[in-house]
Amino acid sequence: MRQLEGWLLDEMRRQVSRGSEPNTRRILDWLHQQTGADIALVAADAHRVESTSTGFPRTVLEPVAELLARLRDGQLATAVSHVQGRYVRCEALDSQEPHPVLVAAGQEELSRVAADLMARTCSVLTLLRQAGDSDRAKRSYQAKARQLRFAVLQALMTGDPTLARRMTVGAVPPLLETDRLRLYLLHCPPGERDRIALARQDPSGYHGGDLMVHCPVFREHLICLVAENTEDAGTGPLTGGLAAALRGLVHHDERFALGVSGPHPLDSTARAYGQAVHALAAARATPARVAFHHGRTPLESVLLPRQAAAAWAHELLEPMTTVPAISADITRLAIDLSRSGVARLLGLSRNTVAAHLRRAERALGQDLMDIQVRADVRLAHALTDFGTGLSSSPDPPNLADLLINERAAGWARTVLRPLPDRQRRTLQTWVDTNADAQRAACRAGLSRNTVRAHLRTAEAALGLDLLTSGTGVHDVVHALRIAGLHGF
Repeated sequence: MRQLEGWLLDEMRRQVSRGSEPNTRRILDWLHQQTGADIALVAADAHRVESTSTGFPRTVLEPVAELLARLRDGQLATAVSHVQGRYVRCEALDSQEPHPVLVAAGQEELSRVAADLMARTCSVLTLLRQAGDSDRAKRSYQAKARQLRFAVLQALMTGDPTLARRMTVGAVPPLLETDRLRLYLLHCPPGERDRIALARQDPSGYHGGDLMVHCPVFREHLICLVAENTEDAGTGPLTGGLAAALRGLVHHDERFALGVSGPHPLDSTARAYGQAVHALAAARATPARVAFHHGRTPLESVLLPRQAAAAWAHELLEPMTTVPAISADITRLAIDLSRSGVARLLGLSRNTVAAHLRRAERALGQDLMDIQVRADVRLAHALTDFGTGLSSSPDPPNLADLLINERAAGWARTVLRPLPDRQRRTLQTWVDTNADAQRAACRAGLSRNTVRAHLRTAEAALGLDLLTSGTGVHDVVHALRIAGLHGF
């Protein structure tokens, strides 16, 4: 008997350690082998059999339905009956009411040893079910906490920290009480994201004074929001807490890389994210695999005069006022993300995203698959975000008129200066072929792999993401256009 009980305990430990749903069938088959009786586990809700040993005669359950009901309701703990020429022993599991019932049906009545073994099996099944319930509750909690962290990130990305605080009322994460944050974008194997986030998670579902969120678009990215006041002001970022932990991950595993933004107010989280994306592109090409945003001035801040820039932006974006707001919002996201990325971010189908973009394209009279068009639309949006606003004009300038000024030329020189001539030529060809590496390779007389290698080198030199999210392409498009206008 001790040996049999030992098997049950070992099996229980094995199943609990796996953390998956209990394998009831394996235990019922074992009990059948030990007792010679056919075994079934009847669910707490009536008329449903959860699992049986091989060959269990289900017809014996109907005659004992009333008995099973009394066992489920807790009126009885154990009962024995004789139906259809079989001895049927029923035993309720010691769990919350209503109780599941373990049923043994055999040609002979169970011996005392077999009945004791059945009782021990009931205890083991009860413990396994409780462990399973606990695991399900834990997984549900983790899923809800992850969803809430993502919702907080979304609110911050839209520039609304007040909404983020409202969503977390009663348990506001310390991050939302700070003034400034840095965004650390960790590149890692997709399977590592859960482990890293759970290792730092506190009982409230957050990460102490910080926040870690699974990127919904790129499975290799973990978005880490770090409150600026948690860092050592005397030595800069990456000195302690989550920042130091991220640095340690990168240092010890060459599969990891880290891009770090500059400090930003909470309502500028989207800008911090863009900086971290570009920093990560540079980090993946450096030996240390850690890079900080270079702090380059954005083009929208150097375009002068502002009135002319506002008139140009108005002329370009005014048709978007005729489309539904959701189409305009989706279009804005799709300028920086792939269509499939937007679909994953918003929980929509790719067909739905494509339909909204077609509506925007009809309004604009432009092809949003063209990177020149996308760069222009993004710049117009950036001008409005920067404070230029939209201002109509009877004679709006074209973009070339804005880019011909010396401040824009200085910006373009700063962007392109790190590029060797060979990489710059490849980059120009790539842009001219609408960011198609295969077409660029044919035009340049290179292999596709060589073109991509040049682009990776350019990413590291420029500190811009060109191939993963493509958000750096817009700066490159404008810098090369300005260089052509000024002849350098």
